Amino acid sequence: MTRATIIGSGPNGLAAAVSLARAGYEVRVIEAFDTIGGGVSTVDSSLSGFRFDVGSSVHPASLASPFFQAFGLAERIEWVRPEISYAHPLDDGRAGIAWHDIERTAAGLGFDERAWLSLLRPLSAHIDGVVDFTGNQMLRIPREPITAVRYALRMLEQGTPLARRSFRTDEAAALLSGVLAHANTPLPSLAGAAAGLLLAAQAHAGGWMYPRGGAQRITDALVADLEAHGGTVETGTRITDLAVLDWGDAARGDVLLLNSSPRLALTHPGIPAGYAKAITRYRYGPAAAKVDFALDGPVPWTNPQVAKSPTVHVGGTQAEVWESENAVAKGRVSDRPYVLAVQPSVLDDTRAPEGKAVLWSYIHVPRGSDLDATELITRQVERFAPGFRDRILAHTSVPASAREAINPANVGGDILGGAFTIPQALARPVLSTRPWRTPMRGVYLASASTPPGPGVNGMAGWHAARTVLKDARSPAGLGELFD
Repeated sequence: MTRATIIGSGPNGLAAAVSLARAGYEVRVIEAFDTIGGGVSTVDSSLSGFRFDVGSSVHPASLASPFFQAFGLAERIEWVRPEISYAHPLDDGRAGIAWHDIERTAAGLGFDERAWLSLLRPLSAHIDGVVDFTGNQMLRIPREPITAVRYALRMLEQGTPLARRSFRTDEAAALLSGVLAHANTPLPSLAGAAAGLLLAAQAHAGGWMYPRGGAQRITDALVADLEAHGGTVETGTRITDLAVLDWGDAARGDVLLLNSSPRLALTHPGIPAGYAKAITRYRYGPAAAKVDFALDGPVPWTNPQVAKSPTVHVGGTQAEVWESENAVAKGRVSDRPYVLAVQPSVLDDTRAPEGKAVLWSYIHVPRGSDLDATELITRQVERFAPGFRDRILAHTSVPASAREAINPANVGGDILGGAFTIPQALARPVLSTRPWRTPMRGVYLASASTPPGPGVNGMAGWHAARTVLKDARSPAGLGELFD
């Protein structure tokens, strides 16, 4: 039987693993740590009953992902679909509220009702076309070219100084800036607009859903399927040098897939000099400093609707969000940083004891920063939720400088798998119509450092597996593997 060895058990590694196991490969996944899932895992707090997600907590890209749709993820685990996809508090109790219902969202934005609908309704109504355009290798003709053009035009508008003219109200401008800031890039920028518009469209299409019980449920579903098809996961084995790894015989079709930083490929003894140079040039971006809070009750947001939203963008006005993100790009951290916060216990009672709550949060920081973000985040949340500090029972801080030790793919604390820029969206990590394939026979890349980039969607791993099967001239189409 042909062997497939996969380094890393993140969602892309497991997506590749289940795809190849279903295609008849003998699959072995090697994970550096004792737990499976990489950033898609959930751990217990030091306080009994509190559970936190190691990486992302809300997964708007998962159920829109062609891979997870084929895999049937929606039927395998229980999902929470919030009425409010995300909220953005402002001073004096005001807030922008992105309801799953786009009409309700627009109606709450007053003068900007038409502007919001004009911007996002064509994208959310054709979300499959947007996902096709953004979720695949971009050097190809999109399946829905009209949708791709609409998306590109809106990206040009929101990724340039023209964005200042898009809205008349603070609520609408802040609501969009908060979602664009997910990209961890200077604002306004084309890259920020590209990522943010996809997320904003998903908010009004499938919604910003998350698994009841935590992100670990996604990993558990993938591992169960892998094991059902004969695959295995080996934990506690960290691979730092491919030269010493026995992964099989490429001459007979055995393959090695790297769900890791592409830098691991540099240790392959047969790597060509040109490819090594390209991997060395691949840039990593700013990082994230994360803090998890165990709370003696819900966050006391001034605006009651913000209290109902699992995802909250805490950053103030559009100008403040832009200043915060641009400061990081210049190597510093704002005194009033943009905080990406998630309060999953709002709708998931498995995450905290009765009457208690959890808050998952991070800010963007320069790569490699050792900043403890606890006080900055506490002050910024307290600004919009007076009394928050008094509800903190315990907290766990993970500086950017510590993230690589937790997940080797997070180089310098970069959780996006590489700087998210337009050039690196095209050359991720190299310019190629098949960037998942390396020049080394039988070796493939399968991480967020390949298209389509970051997000819990499994697509990079699926693309890598499809490339393996194409190279092997397998008659099995991956779409058929999940029927």
